[in-house]
Amino acid sequence: MPLRLFWFALLFYSGLVSAFTANVMAPLQVTDRVEFQRQLAIARQIGVDGVSVDIWWGLVEKAGDQQFDWRYYDAIFSDIRAAELKIIPIMAFHQCGGNVGDDCDIPLPPWIWQHYQQQGVTDAELQYQSEFGNRSIETVALWADQWVLPQYIEFMQAFASQYAALAADISEINISMGPAGELRYPSYNSHDGGRTAYPSRGGFQAYSKLAISDFRAAMQHKYQTIAELNQSWQTNFSAFSQLSPPLDGDTFIASGAAYNSAYGRDFIDWYHTALLAHGKRMMDAALTAFSNKLAAIELGFKIPGIHWKIAATDYSQRSAELAAGLITTTTPFSTDNGFGYAGIVSLAAGYAEEPRGVVLHFTALEMDDKPSGTGQSMAKTLVRWLGAEAARQQVVLKGENALAGGVTTRQGWDNIDAAFRRGHYQGMTVLRLAQVTDGGIGQRRYQQLIERYRRQDQ
Repeated sequence: MPLRLFWFALLFYSGLVSAFTANVMAPLQVTDRVEFQRQLAIARQIGVDGVSVDIWWGLVEKAGDQQFDWRYYDAIFSDIRAAELKIIPIMAFHQCGGNVGDDCDIPLPPWIWQHYQQQGVTDAELQYQSEFGNRSIETVALWADQWVLPQYIEFMQAFASQYAALAADISEINISMGPAGELRYPSYNSHDGGRTAYPSRGGFQAYSKLAISDFRAAMQHKYQTIAELNQSWQTNFSAFSQLSPPLDGDTFIASGAAYNSAYGRDFIDWYHTALLAHGKRMMDAALTAFSNKLAAIELGFKIPGIHWKIAATDYSQRSAELAAGLITTTTPFSTDNGFGYAGIVSLAAGYAEEPRGVVLHFTALEMDDKPSGTGQSMAKTLVRWLGAEAARQQVVLKGENALAGGVTTRQGWDNIDAAFRRGHYQGMTVLRLAQVTDGGIGQRRYQQLIERYRRQDQ
């Protein structure tokens, strides 16, 4: 039996395969509705199912707490429905602006940074702080979840109340869990002034007061006494209050300490585990918010394809993924742990009993392996690793391209085709609508992909 058919059969008899879905991303902010409507009509003609739309928290609730303005989305949803396409709203608890391809400027609601001052929580404590001392305002840091989660739930409940009547037109609700809507730290984002940008090792983001406090508490929980920690780490601390994240990230990576020291493995494991715990809290918050209205609609979340530094031949190998929090160093990478991705895939697998379904989305399907290039990239291999691990854990996995330009080339589509032929990916969302409605190669190849998998579903 061909490998693709084997995996399809495995997932089918596990009850996890749904019909192939073909979606497109709307512009980050629609400024020309006539052009948007024209593109939607073409998308419908080539077989696209639905359109993902960022529901910007900073646009809807910018005027003040619980002051919601849905007028922009009323219009956009009307256009999508008129084209007979489904809506895939993204609960966008991140800013628009500062990431690759961002062409709009929508910050988080400005009031959020002062909202908890009476409880003793400053704006700095709500923000990620990097190893270089820079703070990010793209998302609220995960260590502030205990305060801000009620705000997320209120926003999602308000969305559900506003659009409950459109339930039949909504095919999935995607939950933003970090910068660019992805479950990760802002490890290569603009607040570090380009120092951590592609194709660098990135930067750790665990230097705020709340993050350091959590690291110390986690180590105390693990070791109980400072003597036990010192024995493991081969250190001579006198109190847990002396612990800190790496003081020099460059040395921490270059020396191999992230892999070869007990301290390094403990830090990376805590950093990774904190991200997964945040992902679980966000998904649980969504399940709570949508438990009444829109209760039958699938939920989804996205992880990024951080493909650079994977082919490095020194201790910087996979350092970009470490800084983003995606993998840990406590065990050697192998097929048994999805080459490091077993933990993050297991977050989705943990909702296997959820009747509405939880979908994992992964980017970079259009990219090549370029191990000898400046990025030391293994993107195509990474796509395969994620696919195989999702199949192993019986998680519904859908793919995206990482860059809009990637779906304007034959090679990009050849790589997407290769990913789907392996049978691990059950749907595609193209970044962005314009790239597959312009009559060019993107439109032709997407239509061909859709037709091929529609036939196989029949």
